[in-house]
Amino acid sequence: MKKTTTRLADGRELIYYDSRDDAVRDEPDRRPAAPVSTASAIRRDPLLGDAVVIASHRQDRTYHPPADDCPLCPSRPGATPEGPDGDGLNGGGPNGGGPNGVPGGGRLSEIPAHDYDVVVFENRFPSLAGGNGRCEVVCFTPDHDASFADLTDGQAALVLEAWTDRTAELSQLPGVEQVYCFENRGAEVGVTLGHPHGQIYAYPFVTPRTERMLASLAAHRERTGRNLFDDVLDRERADGSRVVLEGDHWTAFVPYAAHWPYEVHLYPHRRVPDLLALDDAARAEFPGVYLEILRRFDRIFGEGEPPTPYISGWHQAPLRAAGRADFGLHLELFTIRRTSGKLKFLAGSESGMNVFINDVPPEAAAERLRKVASK
Repeated sequence: MKKTTTRLADGRELIYYDSRDDAVRDEPDRRPAAPVSTASAIRRDPLLGDAVVIASHRQDRTYHPPADDCPLCPSRPGATPEGPDGDGLNGGGPNGGGPNGVPGGGRLSEIPAHDYDVVVFENRFPSLAGGNGRCEVVCFTPDHDASFADLTDGQAALVLEAWTDRTAELSQLPGVEQVYCFENRGAEVGVTLGHPHGQIYAYPFVTPRTERMLASLAAHRERTGRNLFDDVLDRERADGSRVVLEGDHWTAFVPYAAHWPYEVHLYPHRRVPDLLALDDAARAEFPGVYLEILRRFDRIFGEGEPPTPYISGWHQAPLRAAGRADFGLHLELFTIRRTSGKLKFLAGSESGMNVFINDVPPEAAAERLRKVASK
């Protein structure tokens, strides 16, 4: 893997991750250096203690641009800073082209290169900014019409390397307490850019969900003397009814008390706190396991169905919180589609009181995910 770090015209950092060591990344950002204005603040809910991020500048973020104006596609040779409408701020079309792929018709995108493997850059419309953490965009592939499930094992391995490297770098930033690498896929879960990409949030606090996990870890340790992550994995592997896929180094299962209709947790067999601590064997096996799970997600509801919307994210140990040594790195993947043509909307009990009601028994979900395995 070769890493090349550069800057966009407005000063934001952009990083290329290439599978080839001889890749050269010297394309400059030829767009005008438009100012980036952010206004991010963190407030605490006095009753719950939860952190809430106020980010009013995100009201103006790019919203469902046409495919020929995607800011995450590569820039096309011959494209001009002005572009069709003269502002030069957003992006080019598929592979940087204009409407119907006309060479040079598209605007220059967020990515100056004419092709790339994996790219990470600072979000132009970050939720966390101004000393309150950092938000980055991860482009998995230059192919606008692909998805993560379409990647090869080698491409997925490169994304894993990028996630790991960014976790290491962001963990060193002043004030950062937790790093979360995640992907939202599908307009149904709020995705505003169709190009296959994810995000990384470097939080300046421990997230409420993780705080609850840490509390459960501590209580379980006090009560049993054992580690809760270890016990959960051991129970699922021994029971087997909710196991979706098991390798030599990873097990994917539907959790016993799944919140969502189809939800899968992926655990390494050797507990580690974060991506940096994964060993070579687990890294080597991950792409095949994860890609198979994503491909099964797209087959859950049968042939002819649109791609399954999902949220997938790495839960890593906070950097300095008590209980870090007990925390277990794991990936959580779920969809809000509950059956063909129907979404699960959060009702009053769920939105108002955070008490989830799941229409699909976890054992039935696991059985369905086993049935749609690749042949």
